[in-house]
Amino acid sequence: MALTTDAVDRFEASRPRLEAIAYRLLGSASEAEDAVQETYLRWQATDVDRIEVPEAWLTKVLTNLCLNQLTSARARRETYVGQWLPEPLLAGDPMLGPADTVEQRESVSYAVLVLLERLTPNERAVYVLREAFAYPHREIAEILDITEAAAQQIHHRAKKHVAQGRARTEVDEAAARRIVEEFLAAATSGRTEPLVRLLTQDAVSVGDGGGKIPARAKVVEGAVAVAKFLRGLFAPGKAKRDLTGGSPDIHIASANGGPAVVAVLDGRVVGVMCLEITDEGIAASRNQVNPDKLERATRRWAATDHDAPVFQAF
Repeated sequence: MALTTDAVDRFEASRPRLEAIAYRLLGSASEAEDAVQETYLRWQATDVDRIEVPEAWLTKVLTNLCLNQLTSARARRETYVGQWLPEPLLAGDPMLGPADTVEQRESVSYAVLVLLERLTPNERAVYVLREAFAYPHREIAEILDITEAAAQQIHHRAKKHVAQGRARTEVDEAAARRIVEEFLAAATSGRTEPLVRLLTQDAVSVGDGGGKIPARAKVVEGAVAVAKFLRGLFAPGKAKRDLTGGSPDIHIASANGGPAVVAVLDGRVVGVMCLEITDEGIAASRNQVNPDKLERATRRWAATDHDAPVFQAF
């Protein structure tokens, strides 16, 4: 069914919000784009003039497509090579969505996206719709075909799970940059002690290479173990240069609203390390090096201005 110009415009006006919802639900920009495109095809195939509230209809269709995707994704991730991490989004990416409130910023943070993987699909949908987009429980219930009381219970349970996994911390941009500068100086010093001082005692380090780029298969746990691992990660070596095809430039940037270290080689983003900073220190370093999950970051990097590199790796 051919859409009128007005119907196309109505969908395109909703696209940024739909993409932001889908990204939070799926943790993947490419899968989010696919889900939104499928929503458009369903919009195209229906009699849009009979839809009373287009925004609600589109949100319901998209959310249920994502729920189906989450169910199949869980099965795929059981066979994923190594650790699975979300696809990072660099600062200014429209898919990050609204960031006016603490809840909105937290809902798209890398740390919370990792925690959302532990929730059931319904818990994840309710959490995202409520926390990031402030949907009333009544509307969430209609979207998921559940009762309003059930929506409230699911939200309470999901929020509790997320809160147990992470202490909320707001670090201003200037302070975060200073911490990242100290982190990089310590990581490249060749010594373990400066890094240990910056890390929390229960710090973790996780890497996602997707079987395409070498990455530790298991999570590194504990300040000393993480410090030793990171010291080795930043140590120069010919094997690393051969693997990446050169010496990447290391930049301090922002990903998913938080401090990040971005490695760029010949204009291509080859790694994004998201740092989780708390009042006690750096609690986690999550390093995305799977090239399939860095394509959007590379496009974003090429389209924006950025600071000069801090140094050249390896």
